Amino acid sequence: MSPFLIASIFLLGLSSKAIAANFNQVFEWNEWDYEWPSEASRARALKDGTFNLENIYPIHMAVYGTRTFLSLEKHKVNIPVSLVSVPTSSASSALPKLTPVPSWDMHKLGDYSKIERARGLQVDSKGKLWVLDEGSDCTASKIWTIDLKNNDQTKIIHRFPFQRLLHELMLDETPNGTFAYISNSNVFVKQYIVVFSLQKNESWRVDPQRISFFSMALSPKDREPRELYLSKCDSGELYSIPVATLRDGTRAANPKLIGALNTRCSYRMLVDNHGTIYSAFVIKNYIYSWNTYQPFVAHRFYQVADELEAEFLPFAFAFDENGTFWMTFYNTERKPSYRLLNNAVEAKSSKALPVTPANPTTKVQNSSFLTLKLHQDRQFIIVLICSIVFTVILSGLIILCLILREKRINSLPPNTNEAHRMIIFSDELAKYHGSQNDDNFS
Repeated sequence: MSPFLIASIFLLGLSSKAIAANFNQVFEWNEWDYEWPSEASRARALKDGTFNLENIYPIHMAVYGTRTFLSLEKHKVNIPVSLVSVPTSSASSALPKLTPVPSWDMHKLGDYSKIERARGLQVDSKGKLWVLDEGSDCTASKIWTIDLKNNDQTKIIHRFPFQRLLHELMLDETPNGTFAYISNSNVFVKQYIVVFSLQKNESWRVDPQRISFFSMALSPKDREPRELYLSKCDSGELYSIPVATLRDGTRAANPKLIGALNTRCSYRMLVDNHGTIYSAFVIKNYIYSWNTYQPFVAHRFYQVADELEAEFLPFAFAFDENGTFWMTFYNTERKPSYRLLNNAVEAKSSKALPVTPANPTTKVQNSSFLTLKLHQDRQFIIVLICSIVFTVILSGLIILCLILREKRINSLPPNTNEAHRMIIFSDELAKYHGSQNDDNFS
């Protein structure tokens, strides 16, 4: 192993710990469980298969007041509740459980009057939690609002004329009304941006002109003109669309290419009040960041250094009303499997963070470089070892064939037809190699 590689491993470990140290660990769990109405209801759900401790995956997040809201993926079997909350802090030594939001009886798959599959989450300036509900195979998708300042009063504000395949939800509050932008994406069908106008109670689809995207984010609300960012799945390219065209009811948009990340398939993006984009990727254990007011150069904002392989969608993150960055990370192959962390990114100066998209420090750039170099060295070593093993095996097989053929020739009576043919074959092979050598020197 080269001295540079050893130094890279050592420095990478130090820098990764420095990055992680800037996040406060709020809670960590070995497993998640609900706050059940009773032990009997929990036992019944475990018995009939509607609940499994291994099937809880956070996919979207919102934070308001003293609660962190999470939408959960229903994997393999239908978990009983897809929208829950955990406290942002606790004085108790017992780990908090997942509390259904707004209540247990407001969740039921296949019932259009209940929350079925919660997806994108956003809290507006009035303290209302917007919940994108994907619906089910027999019910249409919809949007809920939950008034967090008024006893969690819940109502459906819009039903879409279609179902499923909805993911992200972005809110655009303007003097002329509130709009929601929703990703309607699937790699096997045509993809759209869905626009919803609260004042008109209307929704329409916008064609992004062959841009295959999954995640999207909005530029800061106090900096006009606002842009909607789309991350292309198959290339890592980042595009933008002026939201003014979406508000006006257009049915087709022309996204503008901004740049390309060296990692593809972003599933979650977020923009802070300073215009910095944070992006997480499928099966990657890091989050990239980029300041949209500077040239396109992405940096690693956070990395879980001890996780060699991440889950399919390992991160969920959001800002609270005070600008604190909240994040969940999960990996069910390790213990603890779930972590809730935070970092007051908005409250600190750019020099206070080891990974700052607006003005990255030398340590962060070195960390990213060393991480990349270590990854490249590891790949080179793996390829080299595989090549050596393959060469040794192939050489051994060739030598074995030659030995067996020589033994066979020697074991045959000299006057048999088979021995004669083997001798002729050997002579012809020798002549062929001789002619090849003559050609090489001619």
